[in-house]
Amino acid sequence: MSGLHNGRDVFEYALLKVVPRVERGEMINAGVVVYCHARHFVEARTHLDEARLLALDPAADVEGVRAALGAVEGVCRGGAQAGQAAGDDAGRRFRWLIAPRSTVVQPGPVHTGLTCDPTGEAGRLLELLVR
Repeated sequence: MSGLHNGRDVFEYALLKVVPRVERGEMINAGVVVYCHARHFVEARTHLDEARLLALDPAADVEGVRAALGAVEGVCRGGAQAGQAAGDDAGRRFRWLIAPRSTVVQPGPVHTGLTCDPTGEAGRLLELLVR
């Protein structure tokens, strides 16, 4: 419920990691997905450091990774760009995005916190954990 924590609401977030060669397990952080149930909010913010990615794998599909990150942002925005998740609420889209997968773009573990501003939190976490 909103307002139980001095106007702050519980939020959850997960990092988006790029693992260009799954067998090696090396990764870079490339985004964050933030979800706040009380505000029906889900948003992804991404930033791909191409030089870091290519240092891990000179043959990495940079455009493919950018497309995958863009798809995550689209699912968060909802509507037609969310594809099959278009009709889902924010919570279902978040849960779908954070489900473990063994692709090049993978979600990390979910963490929680309190915030008055989920949008600001997404930007803060991107700066702190990705850039």
